[in-house]
Amino acid sequence: MAAPFSRLCRPLWRITTTSTLNKGVRNVSSSRQQWSAQNVKTAGAASPWALNGAVCLQRLPVVSEDGSPIEEEFMELMHLMEFERSLLSDHELRLLEDAARMSRKQEGDYDSDEEDYRDNEIVTAQDLEDIWEQKPKQFQPAPRSQGVDEKDMSSSERCLADSLILLVKKDVGSQKLWLLPQIQWQTGETLRQTAERALASLPGADKKATFLGNAPCGYYKYKYPKVIQKEGSVGAKVFFFKAVLSSHKHLPLEKNSFAWVKKEELQDFLKPEYLKQVRRFIMAL
Repeated sequence: MAAPFSRLCRPLWRITTTSTLNKGVRNVSSSRQQWSAQNVKTAGAASPWALNGAVCLQRLPVVSEDGSPIEEEFMELMHLMEFERSLLSDHELRLLEDAARMSRKQEGDYDSDEEDYRDNEIVTAQDLEDIWEQKPKQFQPAPRSQGVDEKDMSSSERCLADSLILLVKKDVGSQKLWLLPQIQWQTGETLRQTAERALASLPGADKKATFLGNAPCGYYKYKYPKVIQKEGSVGAKVFFFKAVLSSHKHLPLEKNSFAWVKKEELQDFLKPEYLKQVRRFIMAL
């Protein structure tokens, strides 16, 4: 009789707690199954946007930029101030001593016994200076230009003092537009690998570049023209990756299909909306 009595006389707090927990407990297993099912359904559905990987290939400056007139004047002023405030070097002191000794020799009461052992030196400071001046005359500095026409956009050797960006002309519908090199993403590769493949697909097998990071530096989205829109395809999403040209070897590219341009020249090639996105991650180095 003790067992039935204990079941009938359960405490009220236990009955209340059990009923409350039963009502308030979230069914975690079922919600997870629903979430995973939705994920599978979403992944299986084809995206209306095509993914593209693009590369912003920059050729960094090869030579230093020419100074402006005010910079040249300031540099001359600093050199003059440094020269006036500097102390004489040992060579300059020796030149003064040699000049003083030569003036004493020209005097009538000159006594050679008063001169020390250095008078017997055959090579004077002026002789050394004449020898040193011959060496810089034999040095031929490298040219600041490669003899390439500065207006030849297809050459990567133009404007060596500026940073250049590679643009390609692509067919978009019935239009030919200047864009950064891009290619469509393929299943199984990362977006950076897509950008690397976009660069490798361009003519010129000696195009060596260093990619700066694995994350995109910019993003642009555009819709296809209605004429070429496919079923379920609205447009393309482009993810940009920055890269630096490793070698400065001249790359023979078609003049009408490729262009190396400066940052201030981008507005002459790119569409305004595309240019607005590209300018966000391009720095004039």
